[in-house]
Amino acid sequence: MTPGPEGRTGGVAPVSAGASASASGSASGPVTGLGSLWNIPNMLTILRLLIVPVFAALLLADGGHDPKWRSVAWAAFALAMITDLFDGELARRMNLVSDFGKIADPIADKAIMGTALVALSALGDLPWWVTIVILVREVGITLMRFWVIKLAVIPASRGGKIKTLTQGIAVGMYVLVLTGPLATARAWLMAVAVILTVVTGLDYVRQVVLLRRAALARERAGE
Repeated sequence: MTPGPEGRTGGVAPVSAGASASASGSASGPVTGLGSLWNIPNMLTILRLLIVPVFAALLLADGGHDPKWRSVAWAAFALAMITDLFDGELARRMNLVSDFGKIADPIADKAIMGTALVALSALGDLPWWVTIVILVREVGITLMRFWVIKLAVIPASRGGKIKTLTQGIAVGMYVLVLTGPLATARAWLMAVAVILTVVTGLDYVRQVVLLRRAALARERAGE
């Protein structure tokens, strides 16, 4: 769920507010504005947003425990995850990184994942504490990303990408009605996803703290 897995931007190192746009452009090609809304990466992001209510309706259909409806819901969830894998990569390769994509991509990611987690917990299939831990991390990091975006674009780490992939697979397995060894396997996979969620979240906070300190040091040096 990325920009890329952690967001669409492909940033590099912390930069000042005045240079953030050029740094982002050098990492992922020319950064376009809202005028370039109608391109393939953004359309995939919009499609993912449109899938969210459809996925929720399918997951909760007929009481939320019908294996057939859950299988169709899984297909919708898988489609959303596939668009997440491609939109950020296409945006960077086609030099179509846009302001809209930077904002909408993480929102779409969190919307589909949040919907799945809350619905699964409401149905009693997933402990609420798992949903709360993941959502607090994801929403918190997204807000922090927007907070420091004028200073720098913090790139998605390898751990963040693995976290996103693990989360997606684990949640997808919970959407399906599984029993026996597969049910045990998904529980362990979800445990790994939660650990990665917490560890990568703490690492992101560390990066933000260092970034803010560096920005304050530059401000003081310029006084």
